[in-house]
Amino acid sequence: MEQNSGSIKKIVLAYSGGLDTSVMLYWLKEKYQCPVMAMVADVGQSEDLEAIEKKAYETGADQVVISDLRESFIRDFVFPAMQAHALYEGEYLLGTALARPVIAVEQINQARDWGSNAVAHGATGKGNDQVRFELTFQALAPELKILAPWRMWKFQGRSDLIEYAQSKGISVTSSEEKPYSIDQNIMHTSYEGGVLEDPWQSPPEDIFLRTVSPQQAPDSVTQVEIEFEEGLPVRLNNEQMGPVEILQQLNRLAGANGVGRVDLVENRMVGMKSRGVYETPGLTVLYKAHSALESLTLDRQVQRLKAELALQISELIYYGFWFAPEMQLLLQLVKNSQEHVTGKVRMDLYKGNCTVLGRSSPYSLYDPSYATFEADQVYQQSDAEGFIRLQGLRLKIASLLRGRPVSAVPGAQEPYGESEKDEKALGRSV
Repeated sequence: MEQNSGSIKKIVLAYSGGLDTSVMLYWLKEKYQCPVMAMVADVGQSEDLEAIEKKAYETGADQVVISDLRESFIRDFVFPAMQAHALYEGEYLLGTALARPVIAVEQINQARDWGSNAVAHGATGKGNDQVRFELTFQALAPELKILAPWRMWKFQGRSDLIEYAQSKGISVTSSEEKPYSIDQNIMHTSYEGGVLEDPWQSPPEDIFLRTVSPQQAPDSVTQVEIEFEEGLPVRLNNEQMGPVEILQQLNRLAGANGVGRVDLVENRMVGMKSRGVYETPGLTVLYKAHSALESLTLDRQVQRLKAELALQISELIYYGFWFAPEMQLLLQLVKNSQEHVTGKVRMDLYKGNCTVLGRSSPYSLYDPSYATFEADQVYQQSDAEGFIRLQGLRLKIASLLRGRPVSAVPGAQEPYGESEKDEKALGRSV
């Protein structure tokens, strides 16, 4: 909803230097005639931040702030999502969704420090990011006015933005020929728009920025060993690393082996379907390694409960509810489950695949003396007879009382013309 122009004193814009926010910076200055800060969030997007700062000033920014949010992004958002095994619709690792709340939090901090009463974002009125930004603003800083230019201005699409930018002398990297929307951070790169809007078309190989094609990956295997402490990765190949470094190194190793590409049609929060192509090399490996370690260290029912909660957590992240009370409760539950998720996992990276080779933990619940197929002294196989009899008691009673024939397999199709004969054979009227 558009705010009264006279009530806007200062604006903090989440600025990337791309087409949308470059036009937005100029447009906000024109419309509100007030100071605008371009807040550049460094979430590991591997861009020339000095060039972005220079461009922001050239486009009219009164102040530019570059905030290094990489450590907070990984430590406070990415790793908790990994511990929860959050996968939206079973595939998407939520790289964009996880980055939005950390950026919004920094916008709030900068707005308060600068004396601003308004924040602005570059999300469109069709997408999910508008919700993620604005729910964070509402949860943590309800006093701030929220400006969403895509829901306010006359432009209908990126072609209009390109034309406007050219008329105002604003330098942009997007073009009519290749109007991809690219979002990148230390966790992932996502691609939307252009030819990708046709879900039948394969993504052009030249769009990928951090993974090689699996077909072009090396013919030799790359082996990695990841060590976790209480569910958090702390060492890679026996070398201790912080969150930023460990993800950077895994991105490099996994990307070189073609690991981490996903192409999916997802359901946006607003109700429409959208095709997105994602590269998430390092975190793909971490998710699989963490899952392998949990299989060794978590109780069965805890694993089952976590799997049930993962769907809910992934949807809350996707829908922008990171700071909702139910989300914080669920994250605390996940954190409590990680007390004994400590140990090592060995994996092979090879032509788009990451394969678990082994896992070990001082808190392992796996006991070979129970699991062995050889002779043992700890498990009485005859005990299984009574267990199976009790498990099947309700099935046996139902079958005896209802007279269900053995051939009545759920979902089985009867041959044409045979149903009447079968009914007569069972002594039933037809």
